[in-house]
Amino acid sequence: MITDNQVRKLMKFLQQGNTLDLSAAKSGMDVKTARRYREFDKLPSELQAERIRAWRTRSDPFKEEWILVKGFLEINAGLEAKTLFEHLQRQYPGRFPDGQLRTLQRKIKSWRATEGPAREVYFPQIHKPGQLSQSDFTHMGELGVTIAGVPLDHLIYHFVLTYSNWEAGMVCFSESFESLSEGLQKALHELGGVPEAHQTDRLSTAVNKPDNPEEFTWRYQGLLSHYGLKGRKTQASSPNENGDIEQRHHRFKRAVAQSLMLRGSRDFACRKEYDFFLEKLFLQLNSNRQKRFQEEQSVLRPLPAKKLSSSSKLAISVGPSSTIRVKNNVYSVHSRLIGEKVTVRLYADHLELWHGQRFIEQICRLRGADKSRIQYRHIIDWLVRKPGAFENYRYRSDLFPTSRFRMAYDDLKKVHAVSKAAKEYLLILQLAAKENELAVDDALRYLFEQGQPVSADIVEGIVISGQKPQAVTDVEISEVVLDVYDYLLATQEVTL
Repeated sequence: MITDNQVRKLMKFLQQGNTLDLSAAKSGMDVKTARRYREFDKLPSELQAERIRAWRTRSDPFKEEWILVKGFLEINAGLEAKTLFEHLQRQYPGRFPDGQLRTLQRKIKSWRATEGPAREVYFPQIHKPGQLSQSDFTHMGELGVTIAGVPLDHLIYHFVLTYSNWEAGMVCFSESFESLSEGLQKALHELGGVPEAHQTDRLSTAVNKPDNPEEFTWRYQGLLSHYGLKGRKTQASSPNENGDIEQRHHRFKRAVAQSLMLRGSRDFACRKEYDFFLEKLFLQLNSNRQKRFQEEQSVLRPLPAKKLSSSSKLAISVGPSSTIRVKNNVYSVHSRLIGEKVTVRLYADHLELWHGQRFIEQICRLRGADKSRIQYRHIIDWLVRKPGAFENYRYRSDLFPTSRFRMAYDDLKKVHAVSKAAKEYLLILQLAAKENELAVDDALRYLFEQGQPVSADIVEGIVISGQKPQAVTDVEISEVVLDVYDYLLATQEVTL
């Protein structure tokens, strides 16, 4: 863009008797441009002002309706120009062609800048080493990560130091207190020290409702006290107050997406492989923040002697259906525990079952609510004794370990009465519990491939004999014969 100073130099060189070519070169402009400014004998700013005045002399197509438009904006300043333009087109058909949308947009933009409501002001903060950390949960489902081909709908508990932007994270599946506790403690121990304060948004697992006299929940306050952290929270509907972690969410997910592209696949063989992938990425991101991070480390307070247990303990009685209800989900336990009181230690992604001081088993934690996880091995012996209960069992869908077990039951119902089909299927399920579920599944696959009928005795015979079906990876591809395709092309040519 030519400036007023360049044109002044051009005029000065011309007045000194220099040629147009030489004056243009000394002024830093093209000869044609220099000739035009010599003819105009005006500065660029003067020409621009004339153009603006000429543009403003055009009639305003929205002059008569501006009072109506302005009224809408004063009531709700968030209305978009396109919405108002389409409203005017409906009110006055044929009067406002689509090309005038840009004119209305400029007019509304000018109104907002000169007469509209004041906009929210963001005040940059001075961050000091070791003073503040922030954390929050962010959803990762949009990245399309899969584990052995199965979509992994998960979250990341995300922690960041606001001074150095050092960050850490952990895969989790809900915004539970267990996930918050485990994620925060993991981050602090990776950090190797404790900052002065920790800030979250208004998580219900950490922050009480406004009418509660206590600011934080007793469990979260206990976690803060264990590490000597000062708790801070954002104001309601003010995510910008947690701005550092919100910005890190965006940048972290973008880094994950780019790393997945470089990797060439979004599928991982197991959770452990995905966790390692994320840990490696965090190390790479933090490697560029060492200078400020070292400043933070020098002022961090020491960690306590040991971690605080991140689990919640629940005392639950086992019902007559051999199930327990934990956080609105149903889990089966062994039938020998019916009527007993057990202790459930609830973690972020699993729960532990204890009877007295004895550990019984570990169960994967269900995500969401109103779901069930019934392990057929817990109840199969009693189901075999009461086969009539199977058909209308509330959690019957949990008793099909694989799709082939479901297919077997459906096939049995085609050739037997419901009661007989249930009895046969439960014997097959009992065989899977006592012998090997994978072997029974292979036996069922063999029967389906051979087109043979399914029965408990036949399946047991195949399992005992060790007979295996053809591996699913052994695919036979017939030789491709192109004669038919050649004939089709020849026929098409004759038709044309």
